[in-house]
Amino acid sequence: MSRRNEAKRAAPPAIYLIAALLAAIAGFGTVYWSFAPSDNGRTGETAPASESAPAPEAASPLASLNKGAMAALVVRPQPIDLPDFSFDAAGASKTLRDFAGKIVLLNIWATWCVPCREEMPALDKLEEKLGGKDFAVVAVNIDKGGAEKAATFLKETGATHLSLYTDPTGKVFATLKAVCMPTTLVLDRKGREIARLVGPADWASPEALAVIEAAIAAPSA
Repeated sequence: MSRRNEAKRAAPPAIYLIAALLAAIAGFGTVYWSFAPSDNGRTGETAPASESAPAPEAASPLASLNKGAMAALVVRPQPIDLPDFSFDAAGASKTLRDFAGKIVLLNIWATWCVPCREEMPALDKLEEKLGGKDFAVVAVNIDKGGAEKAATFLKETGATHLSLYTDPTGKVFATLKAVCMPTTLVLDRKGREIARLVGPADWASPEALAVIEAAIAAPSA
């Protein structure tokens, strides 16, 4: 028998030994994978309170009320502080601090705004129905023509329950980041924005009354 054949017969024992070692290693790996925790070592213990997710904040009192005539109303999850601004009322300067303690419907309008003309009677009806110690419609005109032009507009639209507020500088429009007219903000008793509606709306509708009544009934935060 040749030396080559003898080498072939001597090889298998070494191969078998190596194969056995590899199998043992693979088997150990399989056992570890089967019993190792699925989250790479973390146990199933409940996380400490400090690591738990924070409790959700209370929902806005206006949540789910933006439907029907109020479908375009954007309800803020939390009240938003507004920058300071002022406007005129019969020659006197007014700010939101003058309405502290009331829910305010702050409306920005102009005499040349056709949707504003269509909306004004509804705002007047809302003021007539709910205006008082807990609520006020504050409709601010931003015409440069002065208060006389705005007063004529209110008379023409039959808005007899709305006070005349004007801002000939137009600063209130920019300060409140309005994008078009009319723009209306619902403010809480601290003068913070809790909702906003861009464009005209039927503020005398049952849905609008529900929004304002919910804001009035909400506890002060």
